Amino acid sequence: MRQRLIQWMVRPDAAPPQPADEGERCVAALRAALGMDVLPSSIVAGRGACFAMARLGRERRLLLLAEETAPRAPFAGERRVVRLGDGELRCLIAPTTPENAEALRRVLPSMRPRPLGLRKSIGCGDRLGLATPGHVQALRSARGRAGVRVGLIPAQQSVRENARTGRTPRQVLDEAMWGLLQEGWHEGFGADADHLKSEEDIAPWVAAGYSLYTIDPGEHVDDEAEREDVAGLEARVAALPWDVLESDPHDLLQRLGGRPVDLGDRTVTLEPLTLLRAAAKYGRAVAHTVRMYRAIAEAVGAIERFELEVSVDETASVTRVEEHLYIAHELRRLGVRWVSLAPRYVGACEKGIDYIGDLDAFRRHFAAHLAVARTYGPYKLSLHSGSDKFSIYPIAAELAGELLHVKTAGTSYLEALRTVALAEPALFREVLALALARFPVDRASYHVSAAATRIPRPDRLTDDALPRLLDDGDARQVLHVTYGSVLQDKGLRDALYDVLHRAEGCYTELLKKHFERHLSALV
Repeated sequence: MRQRLIQWMVRPDAAPPQPADEGERCVAALRAALGMDVLPSSIVAGRGACFAMARLGRERRLLLLAEETAPRAPFAGERRVVRLGDGELRCLIAPTTPENAEALRRVLPSMRPRPLGLRKSIGCGDRLGLATPGHVQALRSARGRAGVRVGLIPAQQSVRENARTGRTPRQVLDEAMWGLLQEGWHEGFGADADHLKSEEDIAPWVAAGYSLYTIDPGEHVDDEAEREDVAGLEARVAALPWDVLESDPHDLLQRLGGRPVDLGDRTVTLEPLTLLRAAAKYGRAVAHTVRMYRAIAEAVGAIERFELEVSVDETASVTRVEEHLYIAHELRRLGVRWVSLAPRYVGACEKGIDYIGDLDAFRRHFAAHLAVARTYGPYKLSLHSGSDKFSIYPIAAELAGELLHVKTAGTSYLEALRTVALAEPALFREVLALALARFPVDRASYHVSAAATRIPRPDRLTDDALPRLLDDGDARQVLHVTYGSVLQDKGLRDALYDVLHRAEGCYTELLKKHFERHLSALV
C-alpha cells in the first residue's frame, strides 16, 4: 500500500489507486494512522508528494504525504511519521491558513485561478465560504446528465459584499480553493473581483491573484440623458472627459454619426441624435472603464494574465443596442480588451427570483446585443443577478451558445438558510425576524420588488412551513438583501456557521440540486 501511494506521488497525472477497493483501503489506512476523516475525493499527486484534505471536527486540515527524500514544500504545520503497511511516510498536517493556501497554489497550479476565455461560464458567489463543494458536485452531475460544459468561477465577490460579510478578497479565494481541493476539482477555475467601482478598489484583488475583474461604471452612467433635448445633449457631450476618450465631439460625429454598421444579421445606423444621446449617457462610463482597465493592467503586469468584464446593468434605464454599439466601438478604439459585457436588459432581473417581463421581447433584445458582441469581439454577454432566471436561460443559451456568462451570488446564501430552516427552526425564526426588521433599510442598494408585509410573521408559522418560505418570492428577496445585517450580528453569524458545519451534507445536497437546475437549463 505504501509503495502504491509512492508511485502515485511521483506521477502528477496519476489517477487515485484503482480498483475502487484499493483506493478505499488506502484511505482507510490513512484515517486509522492519522485519526482524521481523510476525504477520498481530495487526494491528488503533485511535486513528488500526495495532498489531501481531512476533517478534524469542524475544521479542515491539509495533508502532505511524502517519502523522506521528497523535497520539502513551503508549508507550516505539524510533522508526523505515518506507518502504512510495512513502511513509513512523512506527513505534514497543515491548517488552512492564508500562507498554506498560497503555498498550495505554488505547488499545485490547478489551484490557481486563470482566465477562462470565450467559453460558457457561471460565477457562483459564496457569501459564507462554504458553498464550493455543492457547486462542484452540481457541475459534475449536470455534465453527466445533460452534457453541460461550463467554466466555473467559484470565487466571486464584490467590494460591497465583502464589506457586509467582513471578508477579504484573499479569504474569498482561499475558501473557494479549499472547497475545490476537497472535491478534487483540477480542471481550472476563475476568480472574479466583482463590481469594482474605483481604482482604490483594485489592489487587494490583484494581490490575491484574481483572474477576472468586473468593472462597474454605473455611477458614471447619465440616465438624465434619456430626457434631454438636443441642446442639453450637446452640452453634456461637450463636458465629457475628452482627454481620456482621446477624441472630441466633432470627431465622434464624423466617425460614427449616420454611418451604418454591419452586425452580421442586421445593420444599425447611429443617427446623430441617437449617437449624441448614447455618448451623453455612457461617455463618462466608457472613460471610467478605460481608466480602470489601464490601472488593472499596470497592477497585474501582463494583459494575458487577466480578463475584464464591463457591467452597465445596475442602471435605471435599458441599454439600447445603439448604446451598446457605441460602448463597444469606443472601448475597442481605446485599446480595452474585455471578455464579457452585461447590458441593462429589457424587463427586470431582480435578486433571487425569476425574470420579470415579456420573454419574446427579451429574446429580441438579447439577440440584438449578441449581434454587437459577435461583431466587436466576439465576447460573452453576461446575465447579472442571474440566479433563478429559469425562464430566460434556455433563450440565452440557444442564442449565445458559448458566448454566455451567468453570475449568481445570493442564491447560495438562500440555500444555506433553507438548511438552517430544516435543521434549526428556532434559529431561522431569528434570522427571518431580523431580516424583516432590516429590509426597509437594506433594500436601498438593490433592485427588488418584494413587500415584507406579504410575508407571514415568524411566530405565526409552524416549523414545517419555514423551509417553504425559501420558495416564496417576497421572502427570498427579503432574506437575500439582508444578509449583511444577519452576518454582522455576531451571535447569529456564529450560530449559522455552527449549524451549517453540523449539517454540511444537507447544505451540499441542497446546493447540488439547486444548481443542477440552473446548469441544465444552460445547455
